[in-house]
Amino acid sequence: MALFLSPKAITLLFFSLSLALYCSIDPFKHCAISDFPNFVTHEVVSPRPDEVPWERDSQNSLQKSKILFLNQVQGPESVAFDSLGRGPYTGVADGRVLFWNGQKWIDFAYTSINRSEICDPKPSALSYLKNEHICGRPLGLRFDKRTGDLYIADAYMGLLKVGPEGGLATPLVTEAEGVPLGFTNDLDIDDDGTVYFTDSSINYQRRNFLQLVFSGDNTGRVLKYDPIAKKAVVLVSNLQFPNGVSISKDGSFFVFCEGDIGSLRRYWLKGEKAGTTDVFAFLPGHPDNVRTNQNGEFWVALHCKRNYYSYIMARYPKLRMFILRLPITARTHYSFQIGLRPHGLVVKYSPEGKLMQVLEDSEGKVVRSVSEVEEKDGKLWLGSVLMNFVAVYDL
Repeated sequence: MALFLSPKAITLLFFSLSLALYCSIDPFKHCAISDFPNFVTHEVVSPRPDEVPWERDSQNSLQKSKILFLNQVQGPESVAFDSLGRGPYTGVADGRVLFWNGQKWIDFAYTSINRSEICDPKPSALSYLKNEHICGRPLGLRFDKRTGDLYIADAYMGLLKVGPEGGLATPLVTEAEGVPLGFTNDLDIDDDGTVYFTDSSINYQRRNFLQLVFSGDNTGRVLKYDPIAKKAVVLVSNLQFPNGVSISKDGSFFVFCEGDIGSLRRYWLKGEKAGTTDVFAFLPGHPDNVRTNQNGEFWVALHCKRNYYSYIMARYPKLRMFILRLPITARTHYSFQIGLRPHGLVVKYSPEGKLMQVLEDSEGKVVRSVSEVEEKDGKLWLGSVLMNFVAVYDL
């Protein structure tokens, strides 16, 4: 029996086969994963957006924020103040840690010994990506209150420390249990000098953070650095983009962000549960850093809100792989991932994990892509790994 196809059916079949062939070969390297031949997608299990209760900030309060240091800083990811209250200090996209002395920004520290003219100022934070592994990329910053030393989580150089006078930071650890740190991200310091920090992935460096997000890679780790033994050990493994970390006010636990899932996890340091983890809170978005305020509450910076596109892509890795093989740029995929436009969102949780406050700039008019919230003297200092300013919001 002969099979007859209409011209429309033939055209559709030809187009489908051509698209399948194009995507499998990708001759012009247009797809988001063309440079990653071993790319694998993993399922990310998280609640649907409607399953995470939170109250929108109808006032768009973050639009009242003041923009400081416009075009003076590129990608101020983390914001810190020293024990004397001076600062802020911030790590920027060209690999330096800068210090605001009250009148101007001055170079305080750097993490790479290989700095050269390729690290010179560029038009945007993303312009530095291809050379970050040479110039360094300081992310999380924390001061040791006992010594005045500044600890730095550099995405490429590992965990480092620099004295109160600044200069070239000293590497403390670049591997844990025989596995090199791939993407050192954030840290906090306990009263005894123990450092807890995150390694977001052992497969993807920060310059490939979009592919890390797209893959759902589950090689992230939370680690502990012992300053006496001078080595790091793994506390939690098989995490999907672990990021910010902050110790509770009473020191009984610390929380850390798991970015892909959109959760705060709690790691118990004391008591019967010591050495175990549980879910502290599911967040209304995908988190970056977390910081503890003087009341023991936790401020969480959310890079973007949850949306159904990212939820569906997360739950169905085969579908995600198919979409990623289409001739669509990584930045376009990222735009869909964050809901098509950058926006600002920060949330505060009680020491028990109850949502207490939501601050938004849902339109991204003033604040967007927040990476850290540091509360000091009735103000919130907002850093962003992508923006060219620091924002300050009066509580």
